[in-house]
Amino acid sequence: MAPLLYILMLLVPFAAADDEQAPEEETAGQLAKVRRIYVDILTGGDTALQIRELLMTSLQRSKQFIITENEDKADAVLKGAGEDEVFTDTFQASEGINAHSQLGEGGSASTRNYASSTNNHSAGLTIGENSSRHTEERKHEAIATVRLVGKNGDVIWSATAESLGGKFLGASADVADKIAKRLVADFKTAKASK
Repeated sequence: MAPLLYILMLLVPFAAADDEQAPEEETAGQLAKVRRIYVDILTGGDTALQIRELLMTSLQRSKQFIITENEDKADAVLKGAGEDEVFTDTFQASEGINAHSQLGEGGSASTRNYASSTNNHSAGLTIGENSSRHTEERKHEAIATVRLVGKNGDVIWSATAESLGGKFLGASADVADKIAKRLVADFKTAKASK
C-alpha cells in the first residue's frame, strides 16, 4: 500500500499542472470574450483627449466591438496615455570653397645717365563659392500606449503606437488607427485559437 500512495503523490503535481493555463493562453481567452469596451480618459492633456475620441471612432468603425460610455457595462476598459506634439524640424547647412593665390616679382635699376630698368611680374587667382541652406518644417508626432484591462483587473492586451502622420491621416488619427487595427487583429487571432 505504501508504494501505491507514493505513486499517487508523484502524479498529483502533473494533474495540477494540466489544470493551469499559460498566461498567454489565459489572456487570449479573456481577449476572445471581449465584446463591449469602455475607453477611459487617457493621460497626457488635451491632445490625449483627442486621441481618445479617435480611438473610440476607430474601434467602433472596426465593427468588432461595441464602444460604451458606461464603464460598468464594459467587458474591458482601454486605459493608457497619449500625446500629440507639434514641433519645428530645423535643418541648416553651409558649404564653401575658396582659393587665393598671389605671385609677384619686381625689380628696378637706375644709373646716373638716367637709364633705368624695371622688371615687374604679377599674377593672381581668386576662386570662391559659398552656399547655405536653412529649412524649417512644422511636424506633428503622436504617440499612444494603451492596455485593455478586464473586469478582474488583469491586463489582457497592450500596445504602443507612434506616428508622424500618414498619407491621408494626421499623426493622432494614424496612431488611433494603428492601435485599433492591432487590437482587431489580436482579437481575431484569439477568437480563432479559442
